[in-house]
Amino acid sequence: MKVSIVGWAHTKFGKLEGEDTESLIGGAARAALDDAGVTATDIDAVYLGHYNNGLSPQDFTASLVLQADPGFRFKPVTRVENACATGSAAIYQGVNFIRARRGRLVLVVGVEKMTNLPPKEVGNILQRACYMKEESGIEAGFTGIFAQIAQTYFQRYSDQSDVLARIAAKNHKNGAANPLAHMQKDLGYDFCRNVSEKNPLVAAPLKRTDCSMISDGAAALVLADAETALTMKKAVGFRATSHVSDYLPMSLRDMSFLQGAEAAWQRAYAEAGVTIKDLDLVETHDCYTIAELMEYEAMGLTARGEGARAIFEGWTEKDGLLPVNPSGGLKAKGHPIGATGVSMHVMAAMQTTGRAPAGIQVKDASLAGIFNMGGAAVANYVSILETVR
Repeated sequence: MKVSIVGWAHTKFGKLEGEDTESLIGGAARAALDDAGVTATDIDAVYLGHYNNGLSPQDFTASLVLQADPGFRFKPVTRVENACATGSAAIYQGVNFIRARRGRLVLVVGVEKMTNLPPKEVGNILQRACYMKEESGIEAGFTGIFAQIAQTYFQRYSDQSDVLARIAAKNHKNGAANPLAHMQKDLGYDFCRNVSEKNPLVAAPLKRTDCSMISDGAAALVLADAETALTMKKAVGFRATSHVSDYLPMSLRDMSFLQGAEAAWQRAYAEAGVTIKDLDLVETHDCYTIAELMEYEAMGLTARGEGARAIFEGWTEKDGLLPVNPSGGLKAKGHPIGATGVSMHVMAAMQTTGRAPAGIQVKDASLAGIFNMGGAAVANYVSILETVR
């Protein structure tokens, strides 16, 4: 059963004063329905991606979707959570619902309200997505975890600080052209490369510009079966969906390479019948710049240890061989946990239909890859989207 995205919505990401989880859900849900040209009564099921884990006081949030429209009352609504891959996890539940022929139309909403808490408290909450028995004592929370990953990579392949700065600069340049991004400022390579008062070390070797931001936001999409999609004004099909899980403890893995990410990509390529050379762009999970660097290798853009080549030779620029994160990525667009995976799918769908904001649109894009991960490449999701109509 083929499944397509037939409508979408995306709030601006950032520090959204006056918005809470409920209002973000409602706004995104209504806008996605309007974009698809359907009503709440047409929807057969709803999946809500919401990590929360203490980020906001309202923890039972699934039925908040009903307040967006009374037509949702008595529909099956389920909240889904899988760390930073929560949004993709919710989408895949919707895809599976349609593939199982349980219904024709599904609404998926991803949301997070993060900025109400002090950054240190947010960091403590996010760190619970690591293996607490062994990794809870790592300083600087998840930044400290990815700092350790960077150190491991540097020890094996040499210092990559120049590469990380270029990745940060690329994504901030892209984000500056994205009106939905949290930070719309081109910071430049020099600022990203050097430690300064405004760009301090957070956990060596990672500086502030190597880390994604604490953001609020929501994104939503409407999924349809093949027959229904052909009646809609636009449709972006899932050519492949791949989800693999790896060990949670880093002690059980070689953290110089993201094996779970590689496995997810390889399965997606096989299902789609394509190679990386066929993709027009990728939206990938750059929670930290070291993650994007290692994801170049996991997706097969370069061999292991050679990810630097992709950035130094300009392959991943918006006009390069394979544009990566033309939206600005998590680094500039923002990373409201539950909304991130949905946002990535919305951005890719926009690209493949020529509807992305003008400053970030990749020319003639029709096939897009998406990689969204939870934890340190523990939950790994890869989607390949193609234009249907």
